Amino acid sequence: MQGKKDYQEKLFARFQLSERIPKNNFYRRLKEVLDLDLLYNLTKGYYGESGQKSIDPVVFFKLCLVGYLENIISDRKLIAHCSMRLDILFFVGYDIDEELPWHSTISRTRQLFPESVFEEVFTNVLSMCVEKGMVSGHTQAIDSAPVKANASMDTLELKVPEEDLEEHLKKVRAISAMDKEVPHRKSKGDRSDKGQRSISANTKELGAIKGRNKKWAKDQDQRPGAGNKGAKYTSNKTHYSPTDPDARISVKPGKARKLNYLSQLSVDTAHHVITDIKAYHADGKDNQQLQDIVKRLRKRLWQQGLLFENCVADTGYSSGENYAFLENRGLKSFIPPHGTYKGGPTDFIYNETADHYVCPQGKVIPFTKVFLDYRTKTKKKEYRARKHVCVDCPIRSSCLGKSAQEKKFSVTYYRAEYERNIERVTSKQGRYMKGKRQSTVEPVFGTLTQFMGMRKINTIGIEQANKVMHLSAIAYNLKKYLKFENKHPKSGAGKLALPLFVKIMVRYVKSLSPAHGKFTFNF
Repeated sequence: MQGKKDYQEKLFARFQLSERIPKNNFYRRLKEVLDLDLLYNLTKGYYGESGQKSIDPVVFFKLCLVGYLENIISDRKLIAHCSMRLDILFFVGYDIDEELPWHSTISRTRQLFPESVFEEVFTNVLSMCVEKGMVSGHTQAIDSAPVKANASMDTLELKVPEEDLEEHLKKVRAISAMDKEVPHRKSKGDRSDKGQRSISANTKELGAIKGRNKKWAKDQDQRPGAGNKGAKYTSNKTHYSPTDPDARISVKPGKARKLNYLSQLSVDTAHHVITDIKAYHADGKDNQQLQDIVKRLRKRLWQQGLLFENCVADTGYSSGENYAFLENRGLKSFIPPHGTYKGGPTDFIYNETADHYVCPQGKVIPFTKVFLDYRTKTKKKEYRARKHVCVDCPIRSSCLGKSAQEKKFSVTYYRAEYERNIERVTSKQGRYMKGKRQSTVEPVFGTLTQFMGMRKINTIGIEQANKVMHLSAIAYNLKKYLKFENKHPKSGAGKLALPLFVKIMVRYVKSLSPAHGKFTFNF
C-alpha cells in the first residue's frame, strides 16, 4: 500500500542534540579532543568589568574554526550555515532554540584579540599533534604563496613626490574615459598613512619607470586595475592601496597582477603537520624572511622537545647570509643556489688556506678587501692583481678585455657556505630532500587555499591577515589530528622518551648557565 506522510508541527517536543549526533561525527569527535579553556586567561585583559557580557571566547574560536573547516570566508554566511547544522551547534555548545551571535560580533572580536592569542592556540594544537606522534621535528619544508587581499586593483592611487603631497590630497581624482563608461570604484576611506602616499623610488628608478611607460603615459585613459593593459605599469613604488595599505602588488608568471599578502609556511615532513605560518608583505623576497621564520620555528620546536636539523626550501630562499645563518645554528640547509652563482672566474683555482685565486697562467690574484654591493646590499670579497702581473700575459686580451689594466673580480663573502650547501643539495640526500619538499609543503598550500578558507583574506591589515592564516592552519592541523592513525604503535613510555629527555637536558643546561655563563641559546 502506498504511504503518505502528513506533517503537523508539534507545539512541544523532546529533543537533545547529544542524542542526535552520531558517535563518529567529525564535530562530535573534535569537541571531545579540543580543549580551548586556555582562552579565558589569554583574553581576560581585553574585556571591561561592566556592561553586557560579550561572546564567549571559546565559542568565538570554535565558530571561526568551523568557517575554515567548511571553507566559508564570509562571517554572515558562516552564521547562517552554522544555524542549519545540528553537529556544529553541538560543537559550539548551542541548543537549537538558542540564537547564534551576530556576524558583526565575530568580526569585532577578531579585531579585539591580538595576534599572540591566535598564535598561542596554534601552538596548543601543535602540541596535541606532537603528543600523538605526528611531528618528528628534524626536517622542515618551507615555502611561500601569495594570498589575495581584501582590496581591488581598481582602487589603486598614484603616489606623488613628498613636496606635492598636501596639494595632491586636496584634489579630486581625475576622471578618465573608462571611468565615464563604468563608474570608478573609489575606496570608502583612505587607511594609508602619509608615508605610503609619497613615491619611494629614487631618481634613477623613476627614470627607468618613465622610460618603460613613455608610450602609455601619453594617454593615461585607463585605470590601473588588473583587467586592463595599464596594470603592467603599476608598481609598489608608484602606487598604493587606500583600502588596505598593507597589501602589496605582486604577480605570478602568466597571471594578472593582484593586491596580495605573502603566506610563509613551514611543514613537518613526517606527517605534513603545519609547524609555523605567518603573513608578510607581498613585495618582500623569500630570502629576506628566512631568518625570521627559522628563529621562530626553531624556538617553537625546541619548546616541544623536538630538535630541528634540516631546513629544506626552494631557490627563492637562497643567499650566502642565510647559509651562514643556518650553519651558525647547527642546521643543515638544502636550498639550491641561484643559477647566477659562481665561485670565481672560470678556470681560476681557489686556494682556501692563502685566500687567493690562481689564474690559468699560474699567477696569483690576492684578496684585497671586503665591501657591500650597493645594488644587492650583499657582502662581497674583492680580488685584484697588480698591473705588472698582467702586462705580458699571453691571454691578456681575452681575460681583461679592451680597457682593463689588471684582473679584478668580486666573489660572495660566503663562498665556503655556498660550496658546502651545493655539496649537500647535489648529494643523494639532497635529491631526496628536493622531492620531499615538493610532496610536503606544496600540497598543504593547495589544501589551505582551495578547501580551508585561505583563498582570500577577508580582513584589512597585515595583523588581521596573520590571524586568518593561523586559523586556517589550526583547522588544517585539527583535521589531520582526527584522521591520524599510528600504523606502528609504540608503548607510552617510548613515545615520550626523547621529548622528555630533551626537556630534562634543557632544564639542566639552563640551570647551569647563570652560574657559569658558558651557555647561550640562539633561536
